[in-house]
Amino acid sequence: MVLDSVVYGDEKQNRRKARIRFSLVLTMLIIFGLFVVIPFYWMMLTAFKTEAQVLTAPPILWLNPLNWQFSNFATAMDTAPFLRYMGNTVLVSSISTVGTIFTTVFAAFAFARLNFNGRDFLFMILISTMMIPGEIFVITNFLTVVELGWIQNQTYMNAILAMTLPFMTSIFYIFFLRQSFRQIPDELYYAAKVDGTTDLKYLFKIMVPIALPTIITITILNAMGTWNAYIWPRLVTQQQEFRLVSNGLRDAFSNIAGRILYNEQMAAALLVTFPLLVVFLLLKKYIIRGVSRSGIKG
Repeated sequence: MVLDSVVYGDEKQNRRKARIRFSLVLTMLIIFGLFVVIPFYWMMLTAFKTEAQVLTAPPILWLNPLNWQFSNFATAMDTAPFLRYMGNTVLVSSISTVGTIFTTVFAAFAFARLNFNGRDFLFMILISTMMIPGEIFVITNFLTVVELGWIQNQTYMNAILAMTLPFMTSIFYIFFLRQSFRQIPDELYYAAKVDGTTDLKYLFKIMVPIALPTIITITILNAMGTWNAYIWPRLVTQQQEFRLVSNGLRDAFSNIAGRILYNEQMAAALLVTFPLLVVFLLLKKYIIRGVSRSGIKG
């Protein structure tokens, strides 16, 4: 009886600790969720306000749906050529993503499967470059595109090349995919070599299909990063019609007095954000699956 009481007491205490841990985790998740949801809610709310409502103090935290200012969206589309900007963004994102996937797959395969002298040392050197702030590479990349003649007397093709080629590789994505490739058993590779399979055929017939969730994750993250790019497209594009949606959001909305029209700017931001939100909601399972697969083996 005494032993049963002790066991029951331990189980009760363990359940209490589990409930406390669950409550703490849930509380933290709710707090972090609010940090994400509140700015997004404020953007949506501002997009449906009039200019007078935007400047009202204290701020309006709720709008009657009957009073929503839908004309902000039409005005935003007329204020700047957002269809042109979105077309540029889709093109740059597609080219950059395809190039990144191409270099990432081959580099990750080389570092994960091929044996050559200095492989691990070279990979360590590449990984160490991740500690360098990305802003430093802006200077060297800009000097490179200037030397290639893609800035002076810029054409549309030169602008696209300047925005895509310097970013067609990523050390982080190489490391990310390499981790997924390393989980594939060596026995598969040796069996394929016995059957006379080339390295290239083994890569595309076995490794790429197995690591497809990780590759899809890299595709989504790279496309989203390009869609949100601001500094580099602004730096290397000389004409307004060559720029991306992020630049248009920053430059297009101000009145005669120079004051930013936040309601129209937020309406345009909502239109620009909506495609990314849809893509993320439809493909989030691939992101989660890719991250979980790549984080198992070091």
